[in-house]
Amino acid sequence: MTAIAMLVMIAVVGLVVDGGLAYLVKARLNAAVDSAALAGARAVTNGTTQTQQTASAQAAAATYFAANIPSNYLLSTPQLLSTNVTFNAGTAIIDVRAQAPMPVSFMRIMGFSSLTPAAYAQTIRRDLDMALVVDTSGSLSASGPGVRSAAKTFLNQFNVTQDRVALVHFASGVEVDNAIQTTARGFDRTSMLSNVDAFNFSGGTSSFEGLYTARAQLNGIPTASRSAMRVIVFFSDGAPTSFFTSLTFNKSTDCNVLGTPGIGALDSGYGTGLWATNVSEATANANASCMFNYRYSSNPNSAYNRVYYAAQKLPAYYNGRGTTQTEFPIVTNTPRVVTSDVSADGIAQRNIDRAARNLAEAMANKARSEGIIVLTLGLGAGLKDTSDYDNETGEDVLKCLANVADGPSRCYNPSQPVGMYCYAATTADLTPCFSRLASAILRISK
Repeated sequence: MTAIAMLVMIAVVGLVVDGGLAYLVKARLNAAVDSAALAGARAVTNGTTQTQQTASAQAAAATYFAANIPSNYLLSTPQLLSTNVTFNAGTAIIDVRAQAPMPVSFMRIMGFSSLTPAAYAQTIRRDLDMALVVDTSGSLSASGPGVRSAAKTFLNQFNVTQDRVALVHFASGVEVDNAIQTTARGFDRTSMLSNVDAFNFSGGTSSFEGLYTARAQLNGIPTASRSAMRVIVFFSDGAPTSFFTSLTFNKSTDCNVLGTPGIGALDSGYGTGLWATNVSEATANANASCMFNYRYSSNPNSAYNRVYYAAQKLPAYYNGRGTTQTEFPIVTNTPRVVTSDVSADGIAQRNIDRAARNLAEAMANKARSEGIIVLTLGLGAGLKDTSDYDNETGEDVLKCLANVADGPSRCYNPSQPVGMYCYAATTADLTPCFSRLASAILRISK
């Protein structure tokens, strides 16, 4: 009976010791397989063909597997058995299998010579429709090289055969550099990188127009062809300052053009008018006669103390994309009070500035109501300046656009998609910020 009891006890000890070691190996193996699958899903964006993308995913998976479970871990022999990559209707599915055979000690008495913990993980990289919106206003001129570099690094993290991407940049006006594909998948990354290199930083900040154009790009894809994840990534260094409009002037025959009311110099007493609605012409007025009733000089004897044809008032609703639109009010009491008055420098600047911020937030709200996720990235200390009329910051606006919980309570809506806001204090922080947004976009469902 003692001998039998000892055999039972040895078997129990074997289960405890060898089973415990196997459990530890299994846990480490699971972690290694998970990291390998995630790495493969991120790396599958590299390459221009599915063969190259598969090879990239497999190489990344192998690297991360080896990094997360060393050879001979607790006397085991970890083996990455397979990394299979399957492309299916805009998604990339990565399946990783591994095992770690290990010898046993006490369990040999029960006839076992080894145990083989195994692990399996699958990641599904969802298809994506994305519009990248880049602020190229004049305040970013000194930061231009850093903005270009970070934007290109960001674009390199997406799959050129699976993801749809549009590139839009804005200042006083807005332009689509690369339109999104409405039927086929993929995007021309080489062309986009070239267009980013060509960005010229000048003009104002018509954030509404950038958002409007991005939403139009995503909604231009037929409903049945849209991706499961639709995203606007919006970058800027300040609060919105303008928008497209068709104003009524005292001499309407000379001022019947669509433009962007420039307000950047109003507080300096300089005249301003309607800037062109395309970025490449943002350095020239759309019509030289379409000036507000302001002076170029406060000196009454100055030759530049001219009076131009005055704008009568702001329109009741946004009319920059058609005179019959009534969806986005300009004259309103919420969230910021805006009147139609443009009769004096300070009044005009306050109303245009407030309307620009109201419109940008309304457009982001509209996009989110359609299931579009808005992610924002802000650059520079100016975003934290509270010197405007409402004692709010440009960062407040960017947080409202993204619908984040730590933004102003007036604009947070938990029933809509919650995005992300990242603040880059300097240009050196831009690439890490863009990488954070890319990781959020490429969130993997396991």
